[in-house]
Amino acid sequence: MTVSKDMKIIDILKLDRGTANIFSQHGLHCLGCPSANGESLEDACMVHSIDPDELLGELNAHLATV
Repeated sequence: MTVSKDMKIIDILKLDRGTANIFSQHGLHCLGCPSANGESLEDACMVHSIDPDELLGELNAHLATV
């Protein structure tokens, strides 16, 4: 399992619920909001001024362990 920048947040959460902690650590706390269903990882990072490559790396590192 790997994550890409164009994946929807909800789809990443479905891969493994442990990804929610990583999103929260980066300031993305509204994982249950409607935007999570339609926003890509890259779009969410842009809106919240988060480095998408850093978040992507952490998500993929986590998913490599599950």
